[in-house]
Amino acid sequence: MKRVWRRLFTVIFCLAVLAAGMVSTSYFRETEQPEASIESSTGPIVPVTVEEVQVQSREEMRGVWIPCMTLQANEDERNEDGYREKIRTIMSTCEQNGLNTVIVQVRPFSDALYPSRYFPWSHILTGEQGVGVDFDPLAILLEQAHAHGLALHAWINPLRIRLGSVPEKLSEKNPAVVWKNDNNRDNDGYTFTDGDGEYYDPSWPEVRKLIIDGVRELAGQYDIDGLQIDDYFYPSDDGSFDKKSYERYVSSLNEGSTPLSQADWRKNNINMLVSGIRSALHRANSRAVFGISPQGNFENNEKLSADTASWCSVKGYADYLCPQLYVSMSHPVFPFRALADRWIAFTKDSSLPLYFGLGLYKAGTDADSGTWLSSSSNIREQIAYLRSKGVDGFILYAYDFLTDDHAHAEVENAMAELKPS
Repeated sequence: MKRVWRRLFTVIFCLAVLAAGMVSTSYFRETEQPEASIESSTGPIVPVTVEEVQVQSREEMRGVWIPCMTLQANEDERNEDGYREKIRTIMSTCEQNGLNTVIVQVRPFSDALYPSRYFPWSHILTGEQGVGVDFDPLAILLEQAHAHGLALHAWINPLRIRLGSVPEKLSEKNPAVVWKNDNNRDNDGYTFTDGDGEYYDPSWPEVRKLIIDGVRELAGQYDIDGLQIDDYFYPSDDGSFDKKSYERYVSSLNEGSTPLSQADWRKNNINMLVSGIRSALHRANSRAVFGISPQGNFENNEKLSADTASWCSVKGYADYLCPQLYVSMSHPVFPFRALADRWIAFTKDSSLPLYFGLGLYKAGTDADSGTWLSSSSNIREQIAYLRSKGVDGFILYAYDFLTDDHAHAEVENAMAELKPS
């Protein structure tokens, strides 16, 4: 019964996060010089070259996202042996399903599933943010992933602090709380709220430094194979929540300078953050790759200030791209083949490896106008189609649905395609 309730809670949490994120819908080709950026207040960032990244072998990505709720520790798992057994089971299941990479959510809400100088312990582990365990969960995750032949990409949400009542209470050590409670009024604007969410404002250099320092710490202390950020950039295209920050930017320009539009200014802020994350990752771990997983819907990406065009065309932003194509083969508005073809055409002149996120969580449900109920071979057909198009791989959302009763038929049918090509 405990397992059933945990799975139900995980399903509800995943669907809530996906809905809030407006979801609709290692592996270099060659040696390259990664690039960082210098900040510009009047125009787009300017790429500059940094150190060379070690080449990794070309291999199809067969991945799965492991969200933070899957890593929740029950009372009997809040010790090293109990947690190791939990993670061993997870990694063994991934290996048995023919996967080769796990993307593990280790920084979900301005907190961490590992001891950090910058962020408090995640509430996922003990139920209360800031209250930790006496072992290192990420060290166990890495140990077990590598023991089962799996690469591990650390998945972080750089800007998200809180979503609704998750977490229920922020730790006093959470940087967002520290900034609000100190006597420095200058940093009171480092965060903003939009709807029921609270986020860091990436227009502030101090905010970008915090996030980039956290990446440097993570990659410097753990032998991760990669790092990934998802589609949580700006939460919407509403112009009000960071109006004061934008006005501050405009007033800082020299007389006669033409300011960026608020939309382009936001993209520039995200690009500075993205470039800084990649540079910090590579400086700390030259073989690790940096990936971005934007939404599959192009229009939504514009609303969230996700500059996918630059990430594909300018070196220095990402090492792979993984759009989230969480749709069925016969979706009435966004049929999978048409949406995949649009992304393939969009990235055809890019040297970036292209993966696609596949919506396993919808299997066996009435999502997408019931089209997941009319077929239990969506995932199998999607993988086959991507391989026929020469796409570099896929990532399934999410782990729990590999063993979910609703998705059982879908997973069984996909097994033939989940094994290496």
